[in-house]
Amino acid sequence: MADILTAQERSVLMGRIRGADTKPELFVRRALHALGYRFRTHVRGLAGRPDLVFSRRRKAVFVHGCFWHRHGCRKTYTPKSRRHFWQTKFTANVERDKRVHEQLARDGWRVFVAWECEIEADDAFVDRLVAFLGPPRILERTPRDPTGPLAGEPGTW
Repeated sequence: MADILTAQERSVLMGRIRGADTKPELFVRRALHALGYRFRTHVRGLAGRPDLVFSRRRKAVFVHGCFWHRHGCRKTYTPKSRRHFWQTKFTANVERDKRVHEQLARDGWRVFVAWECEIEADDAFVDRLVAFLGPPRILERTPRDPTGPLAGEPGTW
């Protein structure tokens, strides 16, 4: 089947696919931040550059797109053109994911994979992620004395 886009249009379209800060990743980051979790993103020193890193907990979260990482759901399809190219690419992606997870486990990290389809469709997804991470570390802030010498100035709370 011929592509309905020209080579240049297809190149522009494929070039817009992001590797970081995707919509599913931003959803996960916002949800966890709202619950009180603090994390680093895309840490270069760790195998595979996990999307979210919880250093004190030694836990890493990858937010995978079902198409690219072959989840097996309805979003996992193989394009009809250049099947060999795509199959080779997908196989390499899955093998790399496996190597990265094994390396992180050897280094003492626990890994959670958040799949794009689960994030979109499953209300219990955040609960499973919280169960994996453990309770958030709540930082309680106590207000300073509102009648003190700095009362009413910015930064007194």
